[in-house]
Amino acid sequence: MKYTVEGFDRDKLLLHETLFHNANGYLGVRSCFEEGYPEGTDSIRGMYINGVYNTVDMPQPEAFFGFATEKEVLVNIADPQSIDLMLGKENLCVFCDLCGEIISFKRELDMDAGTAARRVHWRSKKGKEIILTVTRMASFARRSLFTIEYAVTSVNFTGELRLTSGHTHQVTNHGSPGDPRVADKPLGHWGRSVNYISEPERGSTAVSTASRSGITVCTAVRHKVNGLYWDGHDFTAQMKPGMTVTLEKYVVASDSRRGSRPMIRADNEMKKVLSRPLPEHYKAQKAFLTKFWKTAAVTIEGDAEAESFNLAMRYNLYQLLQSAPADSLCGMAAKGLSGEGYEGHCFWDGEMFAFPPLLLTQPETALTMLRFRHGTLPKARENARLLGHKNSALFPWRTISGAESSGYFPAGTAQYHINGDIAYAVVQYYFATGDMDFMRKAGLELLLEICRLWLDLGHYHNGRFVINGVTGPDEYTCMVNNNYYTNALAKHNLSWTVHIARKMGYTHPELEDFKRAAEAMYLPYDAVLGINPQDDSFLQKPLWDIDGTPESRFPLLLHYHPMQLFRHQVCKQADVVMSHFILEEYADKDAIEKSFLYYEKITTHDSSLSKPIFCAVAARLGLMDKALSYFRDSVSLDLNDTHSNSADGIHTANSGGAYIALIYGFAGLRLTEDGVSFTPHLPEGWNRLSFTVIHKGKTIPVRIERDGEGYQVSMG
Repeated sequence: MKYTVEGFDRDKLLLHETLFHNANGYLGVRSCFEEGYPEGTDSIRGMYINGVYNTVDMPQPEAFFGFATEKEVLVNIADPQSIDLMLGKENLCVFCDLCGEIISFKRELDMDAGTAARRVHWRSKKGKEIILTVTRMASFARRSLFTIEYAVTSVNFTGELRLTSGHTHQVTNHGSPGDPRVADKPLGHWGRSVNYISEPERGSTAVSTASRSGITVCTAVRHKVNGLYWDGHDFTAQMKPGMTVTLEKYVVASDSRRGSRPMIRADNEMKKVLSRPLPEHYKAQKAFLTKFWKTAAVTIEGDAEAESFNLAMRYNLYQLLQSAPADSLCGMAAKGLSGEGYEGHCFWDGEMFAFPPLLLTQPETALTMLRFRHGTLPKARENARLLGHKNSALFPWRTISGAESSGYFPAGTAQYHINGDIAYAVVQYYFATGDMDFMRKAGLELLLEICRLWLDLGHYHNGRFVINGVTGPDEYTCMVNNNYYTNALAKHNLSWTVHIARKMGYTHPELEDFKRAAEAMYLPYDAVLGINPQDDSFLQKPLWDIDGTPESRFPLLLHYHPMQLFRHQVCKQADVVMSHFILEEYADKDAIEKSFLYYEKITTHDSSLSKPIFCAVAARLGLMDKALSYFRDSVSLDLNDTHSNSADGIHTANSGGAYIALIYGFAGLRLTEDGVSFTPHLPEGWNRLSFTVIHKGKTIPVRIERDGEGYQVSMG
């Protein structure tokens, strides 16, 4: 299946750099033109390696004890994308009418082949006409490999063609003042230890060391022309009509986090890469994706609108694959490897939004994500001590390697629910796989450390276990007592840890303390409204006038002081509604429905994480018109750039959320210790929904179709 865009739109260059980027969980490359852009044209020209970061200062004007004063930032590594094209004395430039004209222009993402392509039919000012076809790939079969196939076909041009390949080692990160979701200014992260080699027999190699983190990165570039090895960076040929010249550019990346001597490792890998022709690398890529889609693909059958969602769903799942970490040294960044939004940090997005679809379709990748969290336990313990907790671990709100990189603690470090999210994912993994080897080696340790944190954070008051001074998922309401979502997750963590630990033969007396706290956990409930309040004081606040707020003032976080938001009933995203989705057993259906309708009126959905959850809950409640409306918005969020910031990178959480809305919402999937079950509610116009889940090593095709007034669910 392919996603294509016809026509050249200069205003969407940044967006298309994101939408057509190439990534494989290890490296990612934004889809910039090889020929570059004219001066003054916005571009975020970037190539990134997952988990490769630099440390930068994060000054605190009032540096109280324990405030984070530095942060980790995903760094833009050496740029190997450049290729200049000359036709005689004219260079290819699609931007300027003075240089020539575009006859046709198309971009294409082939999600079965794992390639992104650009096809340009161009006529120069002097009438020289060519067709340029560029195909790019980040290999899943060889994660360190990125390729560019740059093919120039003469339509009517006779004369000298010159191709010049570039490899720029001095690069900076992007900056955008005034938007807290990206860095405030461009920064260079590479120290002086740069070794750039450009020799005919070697192509080019850049070795750079980050100035503060000390991580070293090597990018090696080699070339072939028309399938034959080519020494050097410049190539000329005498063209005639119908003739095609194809430059193949091979880029191999290596870094010191994954082994010593990255230059030698890159060189050795390059030798293996060049020993095979490019079509074989394409074949390996397609084989990988054929296997992936056997378990990941979903199909909606019905009316025209229903079937139109299939392409967007395929795009979202492909983005999850591109973003999913290739190893346990790194997590799932909020923007994957598609851009510099949120500076490459991992949040709770990974566990609560990306993890569920991977767990059901690629459980080995879900395991990699949990192993990353387990690997950062030492830093989580240090973080807990810094915040005054004993014998427990507190995972950072935003991080790359495990250190806290959140500078605004009320909406960052105070979100203790990150611990609960990780523990919830561990339990879900246990349900889906029964992997007791992981539970013995890592899973139980994660659960125990997180439960110890709850006991140290909370306390008993009037016989109830309460948790004060925290922030839930809704970042427009901070530092509250008894956030419903946090308390409900803590209850779940504590009770399931006791159950699993005892099943595994763990008999420490602390389990009784966990059990007692879980049973006494306070979950706020308002009998008058019949809803679960978001926290103890939420219902005491005045309502924010959402309908009276100009559309230009959204998202609110960019236009109103946080304190003004904190004093009102207004939600950035699903909070109580999120808890009712993952922990519906803690409230009856009437409370869930009343809560949904109450919070729906005061939620702005300024976060991309919100609408998929509202969709799932609406579907479970049978509110199908609402569910379908939320699904429409979430499934194509990046493709339609509905949040106006996809230029900074894709929204990986929303990509996972679209799957959650479809499979957990419309299909009604429930995953428990007893197995997988379905209570479907399909929108009008949907006749059949087909997908596959993997449960305890078994691959299970699932088909849900209408059967009169009900549904027939076929498994197997």
